[in-house]
Amino acid sequence: MDHDRTPAARALLEHFDKLFPAGDATLLPPWPGPISDTVPSLRILCLTPPEGGRLYATVGLWDVTQREGHGLEFLLHAPAADDVHVETLSMVAHYHAGGGDYTLGLGHTVPIGRPWLPGSQCDHLLVSLPYPWGPDLELCTLPAGHAQVLWLLPITEAEKIYRHAHDLEALEQRLETAAIHPRDPLRPSAV
Repeated sequence: MDHDRTPAARALLEHFDKLFPAGDATLLPPWPGPISDTVPSLRILCLTPPEGGRLYATVGLWDVTQREGHGLEFLLHAPAADDVHVETLSMVAHYHAGGGDYTLGLGHTVPIGRPWLPGSQCDHLLVSLPYPWGPDLELCTLPAGHAQVLWLLPITEAEKIYRHAHDLEALEQRLETAAIHPRDPLRPSAV
């Protein structure tokens, strides 16, 4: 029920509904585990964007992690619906909500601990701007501040090493030059 959601969560859901009005959005519970204690109100929004695949987004992370009205939510673009993406976003939310050295931001990388999807070389996530959807998706005004929606782009170990040896812009240029298909789990490494 909508009255069970925080004002920030309701505003974020309206934000996604304006950008993706297809009407097939589903709000899922997080993956079972410690996330229910870390971020009790966390939900995972699942919807179909116009370009295909499935988008999964955290809803409720801002409420626990925001500082002075500013906080993050995360988005993952997958080739198809799969519960593993709920698990991945729940893990990232738990990691980020841990604070301190675990607080994520633009350009950070996160180990998944397994291939993103079966057969994939991608076993890390790059915290990136949501380039495919632009600043309209990235910034969401909330009643008590704003949420920045950042994209979790699956990357390979070699791409992660390259990012840390160089910088975010260098890796993004490499990915763009290679013309990767971000939601293709079998894509070759750009490094």
